[in-house]
Amino acid sequence: MSTVDLKEIYKLYGELQVVHGIDLTITSHEFVVLVGPSGCGKSTILRMVAGLEEISQGDLMIDGKVMNRVAPKDRDVAMVFQDYALYPHLNVADNIAFGLRIQKVNKEVISRSVTEVAGILNLTEYLDRRPADLSGGQRQRVAMGRAIVRQPKVFLFDEPLSNLDAKLRTQMRSEIRRLHNRLKVTSIYVTHDQIEAMTLADRIVVMNGGRIEQIGSPMEVFNNPVNTFVASFIGSPPMNQLHGTLDRGPEGISVILGDIRLKVQSTLQGDHEQGVIVGIRPEHVSLVPTSDTSPVEIKLDLVEPLGSEAILHTMFGNEPFMIKTETHGDVDHLSGLSTVHVPASLVMVFDAKTGMVMDQRG
Repeated sequence: MSTVDLKEIYKLYGELQVVHGIDLTITSHEFVVLVGPSGCGKSTILRMVAGLEEISQGDLMIDGKVMNRVAPKDRDVAMVFQDYALYPHLNVADNIAFGLRIQKVNKEVISRSVTEVAGILNLTEYLDRRPADLSGGQRQRVAMGRAIVRQPKVFLFDEPLSNLDAKLRTQMRSEIRRLHNRLKVTSIYVTHDQIEAMTLADRIVVMNGGRIEQIGSPMEVFNNPVNTFVASFIGSPPMNQLHGTLDRGPEGISVILGDIRLKVQSTLQGDHEQGVIVGIRPEHVSLVPTSDTSPVEIKLDLVEPLGSEAILHTMFGNEPFMIKTETHGDVDHLSGLSTVHVPASLVMVFDAKTGMVMDQRG
């Protein structure tokens, strides 16, 4: 399979610069997800890889060959779009085969390829139907089939699940991951949905404002965000972020948050009374004390039951705070909750001025 290299890639529309010097190497067989808010440049990067957008500066290479001036049809990539882009007058078989027919591939080869791809995607019984007779998930599988049948070097996915309902998105996430495990084609996937990124990716590229904020495996990015943006974007619910000051006293290092003192890791670097932002994941808050936790008194504002879990809304000092906990089938016992416990080993501390992490957990 193929590698994809982006070397100092810039994109400008007139004087407006929307992509700022992207450096990224995607290895053979890898599934990389570009994730970030709307307007961060992720789809623009995907379109530059596909050849649908011109690169203003820098080099795009596939298998070591510079592709900047190579026509889209000659790049040997296949793209799956958000809106399926199927031909409504053609049946499923003809939609899947369309690209091969344009390339004047032998009819027997086309027939064999379409049959094989339809089997992989569980579309065999729908080959004679038109797109209007299919569900959203089936249409997206047809769009994927049209990409797969070409046997490209690289798959490109541009928010392919955005038009599906929640149940279908969950189903299609699993199907896309299984498909990648089977075909092992180098893949670049764009989404604004961090759950898609976490469940699909070998590596996540978190983007913001046309720049890469962090690259890493899903759990690396979740456990060790490099700054407050990544910490707030990756995770559901997002990481709680509280403003305080660092205290280096005789009892060790802690963070002062109004009337609350939180223990943090003893290896934390920083100056006494330095302004910091404390990051605490909602699921890291404990309802029972342990040896390294700090007790915090709370007053519940709202309990959101989610079945096996619940989201508790409260205030931490003067700032809103969320806690994610197991319900064990009952939320009534949570209504009287008045104290929670924050483990020092799971508290993250960021510089209040730069937003960059001050401690890196192992």
